[in-house]
Amino acid sequence: MNPSKRAKLLLSFDIEEFDLPEEYGVAVSEADRMAVSADGTKKILDVLDRAGVKATFFITAYFAERAPELVARMARSGHEIASHGLNHSFFEASHLAESKEILEKLSGGKLVGFRMARLAPVAKSDIVNAGYRYESSLNPVWLPGRYNHLSASLLPFADEGGLKQYPVSAVPFLRLPLFWLSFKNFPFFVYRALARFAVKKTRYFNLYTHPWEYSEAAADPKWHIPPYITRHAGAAYAARLEKLIASLRDLGDFVTFQETLEDF
Repeated sequence: MNPSKRAKLLLSFDIEEFDLPEEYGVAVSEADRMAVSADGTKKILDVLDRAGVKATFFITAYFAERAPELVARMARSGHEIASHGLNHSFFEASHLAESKEILEKLSGGKLVGFRMARLAPVAKSDIVNAGYRYESSLNPVWLPGRYNHLSASLLPFADEGGLKQYPVSAVPFLRLPLFWLSFKNFPFFVYRALARFAVKKTRYFNLYTHPWEYSEAAADPKWHIPPYITRHAGAAYAARLEKLIASLRDLGDFVTFQETLEDF
């Protein structure tokens, strides 16, 4: 393929404390919050090391302060570190700058990216004022009970304030989401075909997943998490990610968000 036509393939991971069971009325100790997500994060890094690709990690300051060795490993491996807020359960505007400061101190690098927990809306002016250059909290699809962004762009764009927006990938024309729930619930051959179609049409791919999805512990019945959310938890999910990387290599290059700020 002509190098100028090769797609930009963005893998990202929302590295957050494992608070998901609380959405189903189950309390989670701090030890479990960290253990499950740390286990999954290590498995993600192992996959990326084996595949030899770079990715972007949107990390909560809560997680980073309790697992600095994992943040250091990400930085050593050349992955981009971005902010996922101060913590995953509560947000206020001051957290934008506070999380950025903490993550920059722990990673030793400058942060330019932000993704809000659960892709919730945040005032763009607050993001810009906190010193970020891009955001990736837009899923350009209709998800009942969550959001309706069917008219949003499928490609990165700059909003009115100059903040670069990186939409999560969706299938062109159909607006079928290609996010984490699709990745685990569609048969792999179906997801692969849809992802390749999207990449060929847009020369862009943006998939995000979570660390707890790569840990078998997340599927423990004690958490009361529905099976469609924990499907393939652990080694099977890591294998699925490895297969996806292999299946897209011929179409593009795996890069970080920061590396593409001047593209598109």
